[in-house]
Amino acid sequence: MKRSDILFRLLEEDESRLDQLWAEADRVRKERVGDEVHLRGLIELSNYCRRDCLYCGIRASRRIERYRMSEDEVMDSARLAVRLEYGTVVLQSGEDHGLTRDFITRLVRRIKTETGLAVTLSLGERSLDELAEWRAAGAERYLLKHETSDPDLFRRIHPDCGTEVSDRIALLKAAKEMGYEAGSGVMVGIPGQSYESLARDIMLFRDLDLEMIGCGPFVPHPQTPLGQAVIPSEPRAGARFLDSSDSLEMTERGESRNLSAGSQVPATDLMTTKVVALTRLVCPEANIPSTTALATVNKEHGRELGLTRGANVWMPNLTPLKYRALYEIYPGKATVIDTAEQFHQNLLATLAALGRRAGKGPGGRRSPRVGRD
Repeated sequence: MKRSDILFRLLEEDESRLDQLWAEADRVRKERVGDEVHLRGLIELSNYCRRDCLYCGIRASRRIERYRMSEDEVMDSARLAVRLEYGTVVLQSGEDHGLTRDFITRLVRRIKTETGLAVTLSLGERSLDELAEWRAAGAERYLLKHETSDPDLFRRIHPDCGTEVSDRIALLKAAKEMGYEAGSGVMVGIPGQSYESLARDIMLFRDLDLEMIGCGPFVPHPQTPLGQAVIPSEPRAGARFLDSSDSLEMTERGESRNLSAGSQVPATDLMTTKVVALTRLVCPEANIPSTTALATVNKEHGRELGLTRGANVWMPNLTPLKYRALYEIYPGKATVIDTAEQFHQNLLATLAALGRRAGKGPGGRRSPRVGRD
């Protein structure tokens, strides 16, 4: 699929042609990765973060209650994943250098030794030496969303830390060279994001040969600069694309200017599932989650929409309840606080209603697919 084809389908508004897109993505999903929905147990082990991203609820400058889980607390959550028959745990945090190299190494080794679970790390931009040590300790996957492949847009919403300059694409490539399965993804509807930029993002997924790709709507925390900005929410027919002559000015409040509603990608469930479906067509064997952010913008059916339009991964939250509400990277993420066991039962019922089943084992892209039709 060419970038022009992706661009055309991102702008599609005809319901019958969109139905064709959903059906095509679901067919490719079924043929290439099967009906299993792989379950990744999410453990949010720290909400400390040294970065000050303009949309994130745990950004460094916000005065919030901070926490770090202890090694034993993380292991308790990992054992819960085993009891619920999940094949993978995802250790996620803000970019917290208080989670030292040695601490993460010990955690990975304990999880591998005591549970046998696959381990995905999502700890932000860390050094190559750290990534290499954690890979040697047994971590199989590294997840680092690049959010947007537009370098100017990225810098506007992700301030650098001092003299450090982010290069998440290079870090993902290095992780793959170390033997990690690499995961990344984008936010859909970032202020200043054009349709052409989003089409390039989807093409980049293929070029990077990513094993996991997460696409969620842009949902800023209201107590952040971008959470207080006025952002166009709907596209219009005859959209004008940005080109090099356009200027995009960001105020200190994160407000975008000189970008019409027709050029601005909306942060809607419809646009997000277009990206999920097109990503499935471009990267047919990738693991694609139906994200919590999608379920936040469409509380009734968001997760189901993702799963019927190309997604094959669900990431249930195993973070202890006393910490879960403190990891509020965007509003509504933790409004429903069920225990992991309660959530699991609801999850299984949802999958059954969709004619899908929970996958067994780690569910890596290149691992055998059990029970595939």
